Amino acid sequence: MRAARLAPVLLVLPSALLVLVFVYGFIAWTGWLSLSSANDLLLGAARFAGLDNYARLAGHPRFRIDLENTVTFGLTFIPGCLILGLGGAILIDHVVRFEGMWRTVCLMPLALSFIVTGVVWRWLMNPSSGLNLMLEGLGLGALRSGWYTDPAVGIKAVALAAVWQLSGYTMALYLAGLRAIPRELYEAAQVDGAGTGQTFWRITLPLLAPVTLSAVIVLGHISLKIFDLVIAMTGPQGGPAFSSDVPANFMFQTTFQANRFADGAAVSIVLLVIVSSLVIPYLYWSLRREVRG
Repeated sequence: MRAARLAPVLLVLPSALLVLVFVYGFIAWTGWLSLSSANDLLLGAARFAGLDNYARLAGHPRFRIDLENTVTFGLTFIPGCLILGLGGAILIDHVVRFEGMWRTVCLMPLALSFIVTGVVWRWLMNPSSGLNLMLEGLGLGALRSGWYTDPAVGIKAVALAAVWQLSGYTMALYLAGLRAIPRELYEAAQVDGAGTGQTFWRITLPLLAPVTLSAVIVLGHISLKIFDLVIAMTGPQGGPAFSSDVPANFMFQTTFQANRFADGAAVSIVLLVIVSSLVIPYLYWSLRREVRG
């Protein structure tokens, strides 16, 4: 009996130790760096600096721009994925023929990395690309000015590429949610005289609320940590006047290029707190929902 109880513990113990060291251990190490004066390579000579790094970060103009860009990215990226994903799921579920082919087409961008997506969309949005020449021929020549030199576009162009890649993911979530709704509810609504719009607003959307919440959490988590897509599309400087710069890029340059480890650690801890404030309440709600179910 003792060996039977000990075997599962021994099987789980290596993974638990690795997670403890390489996840929580490094989080604690980063937290200590963010409170130290380790802004050079001599980490051994670092002293406790309190919240000085966070105070300096709060007054940094680039970091404030990065936070604003993150909000703009999220407000463009998340609704775009939700709207396109829900629309695509409804079409595939009710209207479109050859469902398997369209599912594959919509999910194909997920097979690409953000680096590949960024390179392709950077070419598409180049002022001299074939796409812009075609748009100019259709009377949309205003787009030909190029987003590289327009600070008003910047992060929104990056969000457009992210929507293209992740809308298929939300489509798959919504399609699974639609297939889980009992058809008897729609039949009963038709018997009561409800139209298509009423069934959508009173049956479909409310029952898809858990799917929407899950999608918002995942997409919000991605938008807060976006890095590689920005680098691939706009370069390490984040576009003109930091118009497409994000906190992750700022953290990378501060830590590994400027060798200001304490300042970079402070940025990463701020990102960790923001992501945790989004994910932890959702996990708590999800666990309580499973217990009640």
